[in-house]
Amino acid sequence: MRLIGMLDSPYVRRVAITARLLGLPFTHEPVSVFRHYDAFTAINPVVKAPTLVTDDGVVLMDSGLIIEHLERLAGRGLAPDDIADHARAQRILGLALAACEKTVSLVYEFNLRPDEKRHAPWIDRVRGQLAHAWRLLEAEIAAPPAWLEGSQAGLTSAVVWTFAIRTLPESVEAPACPALVALTARAEATPAFLATPFD
Repeated sequence: MRLIGMLDSPYVRRVAITARLLGLPFTHEPVSVFRHYDAFTAINPVVKAPTLVTDDGVVLMDSGLIIEHLERLAGRGLAPDDIADHARAQRILGLALAACEKTVSLVYEFNLRPDEKRHAPWIDRVRGQLAHAWRLLEAEIAAPPAWLEGSQAGLTSAVVWTFAIRTLPESVEAPACPALVALTARAEATPAFLATPFD
């Protein structure tokens, strides 16, 4: 399989780490949707990262859908089996992905949109949504369930926190999120994360 995209994308990185945790071999091609637009277009005309090209040549996109396919290939997933635990895992995962989406929105706003085109009320709204996502995520993992580390919910939470502090540090208040800080530190020290560095 070929995984296309840069590891500074939290969506690409969560797919790569998931594949490693599931023991699935793949090659990573660090093609940027910005700097290598034409090269990316040749692989996936939609130019969406991550893109996964299966062994059969099927081009997949969207990290959640790619992860679902990887779990099918591996015959197992990274979520708890118990239905109540699964619901909580999905809540944690949803909050992490919401924080990711809002952080990405702000990164694009500040890095791509000209100053005179920025809309302050929109930025304030996104910042408010992001602050709520961090607060609620921290509350969920302050007393972490036994299954959190190594799960998709824990993996994605750590990937998103690293992305935020590396790309938009003013969007996070680390002292207010000690559980997230600790979870991320432990995750980043694991072999799957070390083999898939943010860059």
